[in-house]
Amino acid sequence: MGFDFEYLAQQWPALMGGLVLTLQVTVLAIVLSLLIGLAGAACRIFRIPLLSQCVAAYVEFIRNTPILVQLFFIFYGLPAVGLGLSLYWSGVLCLSLWAGAYQVENIRGGLLTVDKGLREASYALSLTPALYFRLVALPVAVRTSLPAMLNTSVSLLKNSSYLQAIGLAELTFVAVDRIATDFRAIEMFAAIGALYLGLVMLLSLAASRLEYRLQRPFRS
Repeated sequence: MGFDFEYLAQQWPALMGGLVLTLQVTVLAIVLSLLIGLAGAACRIFRIPLLSQCVAAYVEFIRNTPILVQLFFIFYGLPAVGLGLSLYWSGVLCLSLWAGAYQVENIRGGLLTVDKGLREASYALSLTPALYFRLVALPVAVRTSLPAMLNTSVSLLKNSSYLQAIGLAELTFVAVDRIATDFRAIEMFAAIGALYLGLVMLLSLAASRLEYRLQRPFRS
């Protein structure tokens, strides 16, 4: 059998439906993971008692266990203790927690590059630690850690394909489902490969534009 463009055209609406769901889950998880990263990095940088240790343990657990195990634990394990979630929110929670652990370290790494003189000058001007973090340290750290944050976001997008393991009808699930019924693997995998590549390129382009805007005031 050769490559059947007509079959691919027939399946295109279903693929677009899966793509929309993939985008929804990815965008929401990216936003939530950044919030987790900001909160976790702040806890570790300021060495908040107990919270700092809890964040460190969370990061180590997420980074040293497979994401598929985390997904199954959330979807199949949490209902056992009365915390059952829908397919959609199980996927969002898993991706957010996974990427959030990496964003904690990305942002923390950026914060560690902030010159100590800026902190001393901020405190000399009577800025509170919270204001120093928000107005001085965080803007510098974001510019420094943006490439690492982008890499984590791209990985999150690609890891969204794992959600087909619990039956969420995202892009990969739609393709695998059509392969199981129609046995047209080459068309489906070529289509989702092209779509994922396009999404990654768009995300990289958006991050490059953001990085350019952030760095513009510092160019001579």
